[in-house]
Amino acid sequence: MSFFRMNNEACGKWPYEKLGLLIILLLRTREAFTAEQINEACYVDATSNKEVFDRLTNNDKVFYDGKRFSYKPKYHIKNQKALLQFIRNYPNGIRIGDVSDAYPAVMEDLQALKASGDVWLLSNSDSREDVAYPNDPKISIKVDADLKVLFRGIDLPLDMIDIEKDLQKNGMKPATNTARRRTMAQVDGTGNPKPKAKKKVRDISKRTRLTNAHLPELFQNSNVP
Repeated sequence: MSFFRMNNEACGKWPYEKLGLLIILLLRTREAFTAEQINEACYVDATSNKEVFDRLTNNDKVFYDGKRFSYKPKYHIKNQKALLQFIRNYPNGIRIGDVSDAYPAVMEDLQALKASGDVWLLSNSDSREDVAYPNDPKISIKVDADLKVLFRGIDLPLDMIDIEKDLQKNGMKPATNTARRRTMAQVDGTGNPKPKAKKKVRDISKRTRLTNAHLPELFQNSNVP
């Protein structure tokens, strides 16, 4: 068992403040500690101090088996294979924050699954949270070349708000809420109410053609320009 001991600054904190450091200890080591080992490493007496003991055993991130304390993640996932199987159970996506503490290498494994094409890692513009979606390899759609040409030739508005309005006019609910996101950004101070003037290269209309280059997977193995 790798051992850990708090520095002098941490040792000077009150017991309840050190409980947070104890959670970090359990998270990083992923090992089970007895009350004696916790007291030796963190100077937190979980044996004679009933209030400290109760706070530990009632903490959502602490598992106590009657003898040892260990970290309790939201989901018990142990490796990359189990992680992929877990994500596939959520076709509508699972918050990355919900699995980020499953095991030490989970974030690296998420990136590996993304690189292999097994999952998509996308950002939700409304909630500002990253979401993992399963990419089912069994679903393979062949798109006719003529349809690809038509798709690439669609003129889209420059502003996402106009795109969302067009979707609503056609009875579809947009996945984004640009107006709300911009309002929140201004309230948070992250918005830019006075955008810098862009250098005008050429005249463009209100609607301009987009190449859909952000969907390369839809046009793989196509000779259509």
